[in-house]
Amino acid sequence: MSEEYDYDLVVIGAGSGGVRLARVSASLGARVAIVERGDLGGTCVNVGCVPKKLFVYASHVREDVEDAAGYGFSIAPEAVQFNWRTLRENKDTEIQRLNGIYQRLLDNNGVELYRGNAQVTGPNEVSVGNQSLSARRITVATGSTPDTPAIPGREHLCTSDDMFYLDQLPEKAVVWGGGYIAVEFAGILSGLGVETTLIYRGGLFLRGFDSDVRRFLAEELPKKGVTLRFNTTIDAVEASGDSAYQVRLNDGSTLEAGLVLAATGRKPLVDGLGLEAVGVELNENGSIRTDRHFQSSVRSIHALGDVIGTPQLTPVAIEQAMVLSDHLFGEGTKTMDYRNIPSAVFCQPPIGNVGLTEEAAREECERIRVYRTHFKPMKHTLSGRDERTLMKLVVDDDSDRVVGAHMVGPDAGEMMQGIAVALKAGATKAVFDQTVGIHPTSAEEFVTMREVSST
Repeated sequence: MSEEYDYDLVVIGAGSGGVRLARVSASLGARVAIVERGDLGGTCVNVGCVPKKLFVYASHVREDVEDAAGYGFSIAPEAVQFNWRTLRENKDTEIQRLNGIYQRLLDNNGVELYRGNAQVTGPNEVSVGNQSLSARRITVATGSTPDTPAIPGREHLCTSDDMFYLDQLPEKAVVWGGGYIAVEFAGILSGLGVETTLIYRGGLFLRGFDSDVRRFLAEELPKKGVTLRFNTTIDAVEASGDSAYQVRLNDGSTLEAGLVLAATGRKPLVDGLGLEAVGVELNENGSIRTDRHFQSSVRSIHALGDVIGTPQLTPVAIEQAMVLSDHLFGEGTKTMDYRNIPSAVFCQPPIGNVGLTEEAAREECERIRVYRTHFKPMKHTLSGRDERTLMKLVVDDDSDRVVGAHMVGPDAGEMMQGIAVALKAGATKAVFDQTVGIHPTSAEEFVTMREVSST
């Protein structure tokens, strides 16, 4: 590596993608520094995937206790007590543990960590406070941040970041938005005993997901206690006493709530980095414009993760980091493939999906076959709970390849990981049919669906 610079690579942002890029590049012989102004691990570890999943687990406990009666357990309702502060503090302890792991990963690979706000002051220079670091390559991996609408009373809105540090839970909450963050937090709040209303400006939430999934979840969420208000938006939020707000809607009605969560979108975190001043071009949505090698319009500056506008998924940023480290310091043979990326939404019940929606498949394939089933999960035959599961396969009729798989129901994310391997390998419906199911499980439905629902 060249001795002309302090470092071969300076990474801005110590989230999952940034840390992976830093430590893998260092393992390939590069001299690497990473800059972070907050906690290590970025959004996912601190105010995203990890704490959110812990809250999802917590929000299911009351249901599990109620379901126990069908299995012969007698638990008095008054014996079930929930303490928000205990959950929050236990979550904090786990996040601190993970921060320590990230620190050790950097230390063990010889990556130097600088704490503070980074600014790109030249094609090969990054300033951190009063320090100036020179680097042969710079990579921006700063992620994204919640974007709240500019309405009257905007200062009263909570973001998803705030939800992990609330002093107490309100009796009533309004969740504003129709994406995965909105539906996840609506389920969390309702499961923890908060009277929750979800407001979305469109006719049906989760735009971009399979239409059957969207409609099915709209039927299931109210069973979990979430009130849905579609074709509605918030005009203003007004304080109306201690920890209470009046939420004025565009249809003239009002709601009272102790918390208003704006989960209306996220924006790339580029403010204050000085990118445009050094010639880095941005897209219309504020993301950094890059080529297939994650190179920006400035040859020495790269970017990856949420900040470049690709799917906002932690595993995507990590895989991008693996590809970029190989491109910069390895053999340069790895490429990024965005096809058949699986994902899960930890709403209640949860969603798992991989591949094409039915709508996308109809556009890309000449002919398709759709297999669909819905049923009551075996657990609830004794619990008596009114909850159903949806499973769906989308097949290219000409090749018989399964091009999409979708599920709403318990453990959807866990199941979809294995299905994703099958789709990545190009499995046909015949291969699914020839696979012996595991009985009795919900998962076996994916290999026993034989009746075509639509073409």
